[in-house]
Amino acid sequence: MLAKYVRIKGFIKDQIDAGTWLPADRIPSENKLAARFSVSRMTARRAMDELCTEGCLVRKQGLGTFIADIKPASSMLEIHNIADEVTGRGHEYSCRVILVNQEKSSKQNAILLSVEPRAKIFHSTLVHMENELPIQYEDRYVNPRFAPDYLAQDFENQTPNAYLSRVAPLTEVDHVVEAVIPNKAIAQVLKMEVNQPCLKITRRTWSKDGVVSYAYLLHPGHRYRLGGHLNF
Repeated sequence: MLAKYVRIKGFIKDQIDAGTWLPADRIPSENKLAARFSVSRMTARRAMDELCTEGCLVRKQGLGTFIADIKPASSMLEIHNIADEVTGRGHEYSCRVILVNQEKSSKQNAILLSVEPRAKIFHSTLVHMENELPIQYEDRYVNPRFAPDYLAQDFENQTPNAYLSRVAPLTEVDHVVEAVIPNKAIAQVLKMEVNQPCLKITRRTWSKDGVVSYAYLLHPGHRYRLGGHLNF
């Protein structure tokens, strides 16, 4: 026999699959679901909590619980400007700049950017949002040789990807995708629970004359997915 909370999850998913409940629709409250299935409120809450974690539902404080939009997707095989991805889906893109500064390279960053240890490098940290919901935390290190005016850019209106692609056209990319648990600070910025996984992309880019940048891109796993299509 199915657990009671599993029955509630099945009911909600059936409504979504049938098109009865559409993205952004508000679903019945925990109390109403508890009464409908003759279970405790805690049982109904468990069903809703798990569906939120799975990305089927999204809670909005003070408003209720809603059917989540389809997860945005990005290709693993191509490098896209995230602002173009978001607007291409017909959604609103925005960006919050956390940090843009100059610093001395660590030993690791010196190796990754092919510069001397303690050489001058640029560092930026941003949060990219879709309909005001964070979908990517970007932490990027840049070689000033290829983008000397990097610190002067308005990254709320132009992404680092768009700027660097213009001043140092991409010729080579190396990236790794993995699942990680974000630290508390990043989880808060991405508006997710600390124990929820992120999709982390570690990416290094080259122009024809050398390494341009090295970036860590973290996406909430329940809110974002990667995919691709190959022709052979």
